[in-house]
Amino acid sequence: MANRTVESATISDITNREKMLTGQDDPVKGGPTAQAQRHVHDKISSGSVVSDIAKGEEAITQNGAPVAGGPAAAAQSQAAQARNEARDNPDNPQKHTGTLDGQTISEINAAESKLTGQAAPVKGGPTAQAQKHANEPITADALHDITEGEKKVAGDRVKGGPTAAAQSELAKARRS
Repeated sequence: MANRTVESATISDITNREKMLTGQDDPVKGGPTAQAQRHVHDKISSGSVVSDIAKGEEAITQNGAPVAGGPAAAAQSQAAQARNEARDNPDNPQKHTGTLDGQTISEINAAESKLTGQAAPVKGGPTAQAQKHANEPITADALHDITEGEKKVAGDRVKGGPTAAAQSELAKARRS
């Protein structure tokens, strides 16, 4: 199951969640369903899939952060499950790229969730800041933005927090 891809079941789930947001029967042009359809047969854990679905959701909600239980949250959850399955599979060693890919953003989100006690990312928080740099190399600018988001939710940097998750990925990539 670690090779989960965007298929009809995933698209149906995203469509149902989009309907809950819009109250409309048909998907919105450029919305999360349309973005998911662009990625049919792509691995759900690739950073661009979740990022594009989040952008589609943002086009509908315009609130700057994914909605709890919404399309982006569902995609992020499925991507995290796929990554966890891949990580737990001893025949599939983890690759560290030094980029803000879906896996790294998921780790940042997990660290943010520990700080806030809520699953949904905070608008302007570290996950939102990381998503602005999705699929880009982890640079000083990206780390700065993530740190600013971390300060927004925690008041200051936190040991083992979201910025540390990004720094850890960068260090692992440099070692490999």
